Amino acid sequence: MRVQSSATDPITIAVGAKPNTTAGTLVAALGVVAFSLTFPATAWGLEGFGPWSLVGVRSVLAALIAGSCLLALRVPVPARRHWAGLAVVAGGVVVGFPMLTTLALRTSTTSHAAVVVGLLPLTTALFSALRMGTRPSRTFWTAALAGAAAVLAFTVQQSGGALTSADLYLFGSLLVCAAGYTEGGRLAKVIPGWQVVGWALVLCLPFSVPATVVALSYEPVHLTAHSVTGLLWVAAGSQFLGLVVWYRGMAMIGIPKASQLQLAQPLLTLVWSVLLLGEHLTVAAPLTAAAVLVCIAVTQRARG
Repeated sequence: MRVQSSATDPITIAVGAKPNTTAGTLVAALGVVAFSLTFPATAWGLEGFGPWSLVGVRSVLAALIAGSCLLALRVPVPARRHWAGLAVVAGGVVVGFPMLTTLALRTSTTSHAAVVVGLLPLTTALFSALRMGTRPSRTFWTAALAGAAAVLAFTVQQSGGALTSADLYLFGSLLVCAAGYTEGGRLAKVIPGWQVVGWALVLCLPFSVPATVVALSYEPVHLTAHSVTGLLWVAAGSQFLGLVVWYRGMAMIGIPKASQLQLAQPLLTLVWSVLLLGEHLTVAAPLTAAAVLVCIAVTQRARG
């Protein structure tokens, strides 16, 4: 197999070209919409699968989809210098985040989990600043912190002021996912975003296949319309297609700005939790929605 070429590659030049902010924002927003369905779909999947089985099967299915695309298009293997970054993406986005959030959703509602994970944009921006030396403006940070504070206040109000084991899983998922997003966004500047996702998924196959076999042998499976639909969405929609457009969007408008679009993700998930799962929301939800949307508008206008 051929090795991914250097910066002289036409694809690399195209990715590194002057970004189209409007198009990049729309592309990243598609990723946010896909991700907003992840928790409801996971809740559906847990109706028929154990947590370890669900994560394993979704990873294997997503890797098969990605691998088929890479093989069909004869995509060259990335250069050796990129594999460490791909391992970070795999560990954070392919394995860590799905596993920790699935464990959390065994005892947490999707609406509660969605609000806690609403802190992901700020976490990603912090990782970006540390890893890539980005320096967003003071206005950007003020709006980002305000949005995070609104999400945190909502979380504390909903949980009665006490953190649970599910919250600990969710906070852990923030760290690993932010690391994966940051590294993936960096790689997407030199490798097309869908290939970053694809190779990260394929990289996990030697581990995900045997782990899935073991999990399925211990956890009973009860296939239902909900569990199958949820599994297919988290595998194809969240684990592959959503990440493809998300990394592409980050490459076009930058990690800090793209990450703030995710402030809208918990609000969208709240809507899905009502429509798909029949969960009930408190009056605090629309108030948080208004505050977060204002913060998104400010961060998108703030210059880095």
